Amino acid sequence: MTTIPGTSDNPYAGYGLGVQSPSRADSMGQADFLRLMTEQLKNQDPLKPLEGSQFLGQLAQFSTVQGIEQMNGAMGAMASVMENDQALRAAALVGHDALVDADGLTLAEGKGLSGEIVATSAGPLQVEIVDGAGQVVRRMDVEAGAAGAVPFAWDGRTDGGDAAPAGTYTVRARAGAGEDARALDVRVAAHIDSVSIEATGLVLNLAGLGSVPLSGIRRIG
Repeated sequence: MTTIPGTSDNPYAGYGLGVQSPSRADSMGQADFLRLMTEQLKNQDPLKPLEGSQFLGQLAQFSTVQGIEQMNGAMGAMASVMENDQALRAAALVGHDALVDADGLTLAEGKGLSGEIVATSAGPLQVEIVDGAGQVVRRMDVEAGAAGAVPFAWDGRTDGGDAAPAGTYTVRARAGAGEDARALDVRVAAHIDSVSIEATGLVLNLAGLGSVPLSGIRRIG
């Protein structure tokens, strides 16, 4: 006797000819949204029909959400491109010197340093190189032709002509003398050993100074 299949959405299920339901996307597409809106219109309360403005408002909201999702995708792709470009540019900085808003760094024995003094006016400037113990190992005079950056260089030797030992050295600069003396800002040059791309941005790893964010760099080269 032939068995007649029972009532089912698939009349051939009893014969082993099951049909798999099509897979659905996790997110609602525009076609799905319009289908739901059509069903909403067909099944609405005749006494309280959906106004056209409500329908248009819902459609506009859906379009806005879709637009935001597409914009987020585009912004993510742009951010990835910018990050890759930043990495390539950062690699080109290695091996150069960077001028940093700092007044000192750690040096090897006999190793000097250079940088700039930010003069407030024209005139003579006094520069002192101070070791980690607070002792002045070298005094130099620099002439500022005008207000602005005035370069200086220390050869790594003490006032007596000996090579300064390894350690951390600080540069102090001032204009004037006695009660009229004014401390001035100092910038030092340091070698870029490597570059890191952190969550906060580009970071330069400088010899004798450590990690400095790109925003703290005055000049490279």
